[in-house]
Amino acid sequence: MTAMWKHLGIFSAVCAIGLVTPLAAGAAGVPDKPTFAKDIAPIFQEKCEACHRTDSIAPMPLTSYEEARPWARSIKARVADRQMPPWHLDKTVGIQEFKNDRSLSDDQIATIVKWIDQGAIKGDPKDLPPAKVWLDGQGWNYAKIFGQTEPDLIVRSTPFTQKAGANDTWWKPVVETGLTEPRWVRALEIRPATVKGRKITHHAVERLIQEETDPLAVNPTDPNGNNIGGTFMEWAVGKQGEIMRPNSGKLMLPGAKIGFDVHYSATNEDVTDNVELGIYFYPKGQEPKFRQVLHSMSATNSAEVDIPPNTLKATQGFFVLRENARVESYQPHMHLRGKAMSLEAILPTGQVVMLSYVDHFNFNWHNSYVYADDAAPLLPRGTIIKTTAWHDNTAANKSNPDPNVWVGHGDRTVDEMAHAWVNVTYLKDEYYKVELDARKAKITANTQQQQQ
Repeated sequence: MTAMWKHLGIFSAVCAIGLVTPLAAGAAGVPDKPTFAKDIAPIFQEKCEACHRTDSIAPMPLTSYEEARPWARSIKARVADRQMPPWHLDKTVGIQEFKNDRSLSDDQIATIVKWIDQGAIKGDPKDLPPAKVWLDGQGWNYAKIFGQTEPDLIVRSTPFTQKAGANDTWWKPVVETGLTEPRWVRALEIRPATVKGRKITHHAVERLIQEETDPLAVNPTDPNGNNIGGTFMEWAVGKQGEIMRPNSGKLMLPGAKIGFDVHYSATNEDVTDNVELGIYFYPKGQEPKFRQVLHSMSATNSAEVDIPPNTLKATQGFFVLRENARVESYQPHMHLRGKAMSLEAILPTGQVVMLSYVDHFNFNWHNSYVYADDAAPLLPRGTIIKTTAWHDNTAANKSNPDPNVWVGHGDRTVDEMAHAWVNVTYLKDEYYKVELDARKAKITANTQQQQQ
C-alpha cells in the first residue's frame, strides 16, 4: 500500500469522525416551571408538528394546548423512552451531526417531562410562538426553496385501487418521463397523490431506467438480462425527499423511464391512489461537477435472509467503493424482525471506522439520516463499506408476528430484508483532495477554538 493511500485512509477516518461531539445540554437549559405557551409549544413546532397536525399521518394533532393536554401521560412515556420523535440512532457512537435530526435533546426531554409532572400548565397565551404555517393538503415541500410552485417534472405512477381488507400489494408500473435531452437533478420529492393515499402507502421505490455509460452508475439487470434501473429514490413513512448538496446531482438521460415499486398496505376501505415523483432540475447549461448515486448496500452479501425460529441472527454484507466518495445519507431497511443495523468503513489502511449505528430499528419509521456538510464521511477509493444487520425472531420482539416460524427474504411485511439505502457522491482525486483540505482546516479551527 502506498504512502499516499495510507495518508488518505488515515485522514479520511479523522474526517469521518472528527466532528462527532458528545451530547450536550441545550443552550436554554431546563426551566424551573415550564409552561406549554413558553417552553413546550416551540419544541412541538420544531420536532413534532410535521406529523402531529390535522390531516397528517399522526393519530392526533399537537398544535395547541387543548389538543396536547389530554395526551400528556402518553407524551411523557414516549418522549422519556425516546420513542418519539422517531430517531433510532445510538447517540454514543459514530457520527452525530445531521441535517434532518429531529431527535429531542436531553434538555428538551427533561423540559417536557417536568412540564407534565408539574401538572401540564398552559401558561400565558402571550408567550405562545406564532403558529407554524404548513402546506395545505398535499403541497410540494421543496418548491419554495427553488422559487417555484411545483417541481419541474412530475412523473406519476398509474393508479391502483387497494381494496378494503385485501392483503398487502406491490404495484410495479413503468412510466415514460418524456425527456429528450440530458438533465441534471438537484432535488427529488415523492408523495402519495391523496391524503387517503398516505394511509395505505408504506413505501415506494423509484428506479431510473436508462442506458448508462458511467460504470459507477451502471444499472442492474434481471435474470433475463433486462435493464431494471438504478435506484433513483426511495420514499417511506418518515421520509420526505432528497436535496443534493450544491454542485452535485443525479443525471437523467433522454428516453429515461421510471420504474415504480409501491407497497400498499391493508385498509378498511377501498382507496385508489398513485405515487407522484417530483423532480427539480438544475437550470439548463448548469452542470454540477459531481454525480450522486443511491446504492442499495446489502447486509447479507446476497439478496437472501434466512432466520430460524426463536433466534437472534446477525448478517453482514460488503460494498467496495471504486472511486473516492462522500457518503451523504444512510437509511436502514428491514421488516418486523429488524433489530439493529450498523454502517462501517474499512479503510485501505485496514482501519475500521463506525459511521452510524441504528440500535433500535422500528419498521414503522424508515428514517434517512442525512449527514451534516462538515460530518459526511469522506472515504478513499478502495474503502469497503460493511453493513451489519441484526434480526430478532424471538418472543422478546414485540413486533414479531410469530417467533415459531422460519423467516426468509421477501417483499411481504412478514418476510424480511436486510439492506441500507446509501447516497454516495463520487469525487475524482483533485476534488477529493480539495474536500479533505477544507475538512482538515475546519477540524483544526474547531480544535483550536475548543482549546481556548
